[in-house]
Amino acid sequence: MRALLFSLWASVCFVVLSLVWGIAAGSQMIVFDGLYSLVSVGLSGLAVMAHRTAAKGADAIYPWGRETWEPVAVVVKSAALGGLCLYGSVNAVREIVHGGRAVSAGSALTYAVIASLASVAVASVLFRAARYDTGLVRAEAAEWAGDAALSLVTLGGFAIAVILNATGRDYAARYVDPSLVIVVSVIYLWVPVRLFREAFREILTMAAGETVASAIEEMCEELRAAYGFDEFFVRASKVGSRLDVELAFVVGPSTPRRDVDSFDQVRAEIQRRLHALGFRHSTSVLFTAQRQWVDRGS
Repeated sequence: MRALLFSLWASVCFVVLSLVWGIAAGSQMIVFDGLYSLVSVGLSGLAVMAHRTAAKGADAIYPWGRETWEPVAVVVKSAALGGLCLYGSVNAVREIVHGGRAVSAGSALTYAVIASLASVAVASVLFRAARYDTGLVRAEAAEWAGDAALSLVTLGGFAIAVILNATGRDYAARYVDPSLVIVVSVIYLWVPVRLFREAFREILTMAAGETVASAIEEMCEELRAAYGFDEFFVRASKVGSRLDVELAFVVGPSTPRRDVDSFDQVRAEIQRRLHALGFRHSTSVLFTAQRQWVDRGS
């Protein structure tokens, strides 16, 4: 939660800085950066509310928990940011068609230096926090990392504008600012598109990522060998900060123990290992002597 609030207040600072600076320098690129941050402020607030909602846990209305609100918030956020990128690109093309835009290149370059350093600092803090928090924090960290990379692109563009002005090529420098908006908008789209795809997979309860799935498969193989089961089946999906897992073990003639105490021991071992993955998890463990009840192909 503190990481999300930190990102929220950092975005507020960027909004004020970039909008004021962009208007003063006459830069569409800096104003676009401010509008992007402004949208992020509102959507970060949405992320905070989603996080608080998910933390309430399960009840009669949400028997499996409220974690679905987390990917829903990410989907809304990524869709809004993607729309802003498209809008910025269209306006920039219009600027180029009408002869470009004259900006205070030196002032814009100074802004780009400050924005680059600040974005790197915020992204570093959030990536450290994301190791112990939810997908919402990872989404915030990815967004700030994108900001940092694109601030460096902006810095390079305004440096070119300064050089063009210094060498008497003012007519060419007029096209730098709208061209930067197009380049940055197109690159910015990568972040919301990736976040949208990942969050939508969670909403549809598609299979968990390869890293998580591999860890669960490895765990089940070790349990199968240790307890003498014939085979196992795994269904796993990640929804926000919750991992939903259904495991089924087929008990065969060679399985040494087939009693409830042994099965409960397996369940305890599974709970211990899943907890180590760092997710809140909802787990169902089945044992059967007939694979037809657990084989998805049956």
